Amino acid sequence: MSSANEDRSERIDRLQARQEGETGEPGGETMQVPVNVYEAGEALVVVAPLPGVRPEDVEVSFDGARLRIAAGMRSPAAKDYLVHEWHYGPYEREVALPDGFGGGGTATFGNGQLAIRLTRGDGSGGRIEVKPA
Repeated sequence: MSSANEDRSERIDRLQARQEGETGEPGGETMQVPVNVYEAGEALVVVAPLPGVRPEDVEVSFDGARLRIAAGMRSPAAKDYLVHEWHYGPYEREVALPDGFGGGGTATFGNGQLAIRLTRGDGSGGRIEVKPA
C-alpha cells in the first residue's frame, strides 16, 4: 500500500473511532436531540429532528415540569463508511417546561421532524401518542 493510501486509511480509522459509541458500534451512544421551543397562542410547541425513525419508534411523555422525547435506533445498514458523522438514533431529550403547560398534548411526526403541542393547564402529564403527519 502506498504512503498516501496508508495516510488516508489512518485518517478514516481515526474518524470512525471518534464517532463510535461506548459499545464500539457506530451510533452506539444516545444522541441528545436539538429542539426548537416556542409559544403559539395557548400552547407550547416543541419541534425536534429525528432522521431515520418512524412515528411508532418515538416515545413522548411529560409530567408537567419536563417533556421527554426518546426514539430507538433502527437497524443500521451495513456499510463501509469513509465518514460517518450522524446516525439513525437512538435519540433522547428532556426539556424543562414553563409553568402552566400541563393540560395535555398532541404529537405528529413527518419528514423526519417531531412536532409536539402542549396546552395550558394543570394536568399530571402522561404519554403522548405520536401520529403520522
